[in-house]
Amino acid sequence: MGTLETSRIYFSFFMFTADLRPDDADYTQVLVTHLRALSEMGYGGFDVHIASGPPGADHRSEVESYVRLKLAFDRAGFSGLKFTTNVGTTRTFDPTSPYEEQRRQALSYLQSRVDITAVLGGEDTIMSGPFLYPYGVFPTTDSGDELWSDALHAWMKPRLVNAHSTFRELADYAAEKKVKLAIEPVKNWETPGVTMVSDALDFLEDAGIANCGITVDTAQVVMESQGPAIFKQNVARAAGCERLNYIHISAPDRGAVTDSWIPWEIMLDSIEPVYAGPYLVEVFNAIPPFDSSMRMTRRRFWRPGEDDPVQGVESAYEVAAASLETVKGRIEL
Repeated sequence: MGTLETSRIYFSFFMFTADLRPDDADYTQVLVTHLRALSEMGYGGFDVHIASGPPGADHRSEVESYVRLKLAFDRAGFSGLKFTTNVGTTRTFDPTSPYEEQRRQALSYLQSRVDITAVLGGEDTIMSGPFLYPYGVFPTTDSGDELWSDALHAWMKPRLVNAHSTFRELADYAAEKKVKLAIEPVKNWETPGVTMVSDALDFLEDAGIANCGITVDTAQVVMESQGPAIFKQNVARAAGCERLNYIHISAPDRGAVTDSWIPWEIMLDSIEPVYAGPYLVEVFNAIPPFDSSMRMTRRRFWRPGEDDPVQGVESAYEVAAASLETVKGRIEL
């Protein structure tokens, strides 16, 4: 179940799914098979996406379904594994909304995700992801024109102010549950904001939120940042105020990290001296909904037990094993 050397290296289940389907007993056994294979490789933990569910979902019922899922994992022998979660907000559950009732709904939704994270990961686990502004929702004018550049910044500023009180409550709630929050900036074709590490840090400082941090994702930084000098400043800034909560190791094409365009030395030379948390290997497989939402042209890494083997194409397990060796060779654990 992971070794001393690899206990801080986690693997993202974006390789397999964006929905754990916690009420599907048959699919739980598929997840158990993947957990067994990956933990035997040496991964010390796993990051799982918590699907948003329908707008009218009962959050309490959702939490209870994940309690049952975690019990199934424990019964399968995985009680010692670490779990973190990936969470996004939606158009319905929008903490930046100008409407107070909608912000209250967003708070309830995000608190339920904190509860699920605590159920799966226990104390001192991490809830990461683009959960500040609704993922994939781009603002438009009344005539349907999209807002960009200066107009977008002017529109986004009051929306972020709207979220201040909601996030203060969320951060206090997460602290009570012993869950670390890590806002993840994502690139501009996925969201209009927050897109850069400095944006997330500015939001937290402007709102006066003490119990919340950020995620640094290598792919997002390469595709949506100002350069190495600013990156180093932001890592130091986040570490200095104890907001550097999670590191995602992801290739710019979101595929295999081995022989990818990750600038290892530039990034890790800044991160390693100031970071003691887990490193997440994040590979987005060409599966729904990622194949269409990310317009993937590369072939799917076939998933043992779910897909038929494809000659000449690596399996998900082969990619995971090579990624683990790559990260071990780059990071002194």
